[in-house]
Amino acid sequence: MGDNKRGKEIKDNNMKKEVKEDFQEQSKEQKKAQDKELKRILIILGMGFVIIIAVFLLVNSSRHFEYKSIKFNVIKEGAITFYNTEFPIYSSITGAHVADYNIYLRNDPRKIEKIPFDGKVNLNVPIKKMVLESNYNEKCEGDFNIAVANLMKSFSLIGIEVVKDENATCDSQGRYMFVEIEPGDKTKIEQIGSCYKLIVNNCEILDVTEKFIVEAFSEFDSKIYTSQ
Repeated sequence: MGDNKRGKEIKDNNMKKEVKEDFQEQSKEQKKAQDKELKRILIILGMGFVIIIAVFLLVNSSRHFEYKSIKFNVIKEGAITFYNTEFPIYSSITGAHVADYNIYLRNDPRKIEKIPFDGKVNLNVPIKKMVLESNYNEKCEGDFNIAVANLMKSFSLIGIEVVKDENATCDSQGRYMFVEIEPGDKTKIEQIGSCYKLIVNNCEILDVTEKFIVEAFSEFDSKIYTSQ
């Protein structure tokens, strides 16, 4: 009887041990599976986070960019896209920042970079007058008027008076800036001293005048003051 009882106890203990080992093995396999699933979820979450950040940066870069040290904002107004930049204006009395002046271009400045311009518009020299002349007769569905208005507003911002003088010509002494708009077989800008020819082909009047504005203000490193 005693041997049978002892044998049964040993058998029961062996069975318990086997069950315990099986349970432990199953627990290890289950834990491995859970760890693997957790890693997979974390990888998916990480990839999703990276994609969200990438999309955010892509959208943000499409709305804001810097070109030739000028910061631009892309603004959509219906079917028209504007490329806006701001210049701070300071009080000549207190020196405090009082407002921002906005310039709105119709062309992406990065795309009109292709317009040839072998020169430089130096707005940091004491020139107070621009004589603007035009031999260009095409109105280009109103683009000509927009282009001239943009030139006048942009340069008057920094104290340069834009005038029309049919008797004026290129001034070799550089007392004023002479800008002439004329037709040609290729849109480009030519410079002789302080005189510039804005040559327009195929109604690219906005392209060439905005190229001129961007080139001018990319070189401007002085503060803009108002009498306030």
